[in-house]
Amino acid sequence: MQDACYSPGVVQTAVDLANTLMPIKEEDALETVEQLRDFLDDHPAAAPPSPAANQGTGPRHLTRADLAEVRALRETVREVLERANTDVVEATALINDGLRRSRATPVLRHEDGRWWTEVVSDTDRWPAHLAATTLSALASVIATLGPARLGVCAGSACRATFVDLSRNGSKQYCTRTCAHRASVAAYRSRRSPR
Repeated sequence: MQDACYSPGVVQTAVDLANTLMPIKEEDALETVEQLRDFLDDHPAAAPPSPAANQGTGPRHLTRADLAEVRALRETVREVLERANTDVVEATALINDGLRRSRATPVLRHEDGRWWTEVVSDTDRWPAHLAATTLSALASVIATLGPARLGVCAGSACRATFVDLSRNGSKQYCTRTCAHRASVAAYRSRRSPR
């Protein structure tokens, strides 16, 4: 489902940002400025809309302060994804606080004969724009599809997050691989002698 305030690409950027930290495996894919630069290069939905931002302060000019700000944003996004299904009030407070800090501003856009709103930061800084776009996308999913669409993988050895944009909204696992592992484990458990 497409809403005026998010695109599936921005929602995926939020999920991918949260999943740069894998608590069970104790892996962090966002420890250096270079890793942040690679993440932003791989997620064009995270780019500030102004051409000046992409030239002068784009991912080539990131600092350790930008990295620290994005890592703090990652904690917020991950917490929203983990809590939305069980504590939507707290998830909402996290989103609203993050949007205020990023100086989020709605912008009306027109392209290919279609109008829509997009939430951006009123600054050209990458971390602020990433916060405005990802948090507004998660807010829009909650508003249009409900908080149960945000979650954490049900796999016993996985804490990856996901957003379920499917029609039936029954997603429980971050990937088909995790779903398959759970299915195989359940099958083996049923087949083993007791």
